[in-house]
Amino acid sequence: MPKVLILGAHGQLARNTLPFFLKQSDVRLTLYLRRANRLKNPDPSRVNIVEGDVLDMETLKAAMQGQDVVYANLAGAMKAQAETIVNAMHAAGLKRLIFIRSMGIYGEVPGEKYRSILDPYRDSAAVIEASDLEHTILRPGWFTHDDEISYQLTPKGEPFKGHGVSLNSLSDLIVKLALSPGMEVRRSLGVSRKT
Repeated sequence: MPKVLILGAHGQLARNTLPFFLKQSDVRLTLYLRRANRLKNPDPSRVNIVEGDVLDMETLKAAMQGQDVVYANLAGAMKAQAETIVNAMHAAGLKRLIFIRSMGIYGEVPGEKYRSILDPYRDSAAVIEASDLEHTILRPGWFTHDDEISYQLTPKGEPFKGHGVSLNSLSDLIVKLALSPGMEVRRSLGVSRKT
């Protein structure tokens, strides 16, 4: 029975992904967020909610105990969060991480200038890439709200294709990655709508 810890569980993508996980009958989830009262528990028999800040090492380590996969989509002090996640995962003996960043962090979007607003995303991705974790970094395009599940992946070092991707496409991919331990390990992947 796979156990998945979702960091930043109140985020738009995490909230969209939650029902995708719950469609998998054997998945157990721990939702980690700063203010737990913002989420209603959708299935107390399979879902645990933990209140905590990702920068709080002790609370994070405790939440990681017994987990199989960590899925993180965070904002704020991103580099410090990435460092804390790596250290907490080492302390908990966890290896598998799905880490959400943004398109453009490597200057890989054709026709777009690299902007300093992406520095925290790039710096936090660099922390994860330098670790020994079995990570997959996803770099999605702009979120769309259509129902389709249609996406293409662009490896690091190749020009990003397209711009937008549906939340449902990302949620589908995240669940596949979480439930397939060897899938796309130690890769950084751009995610956009299939053209």
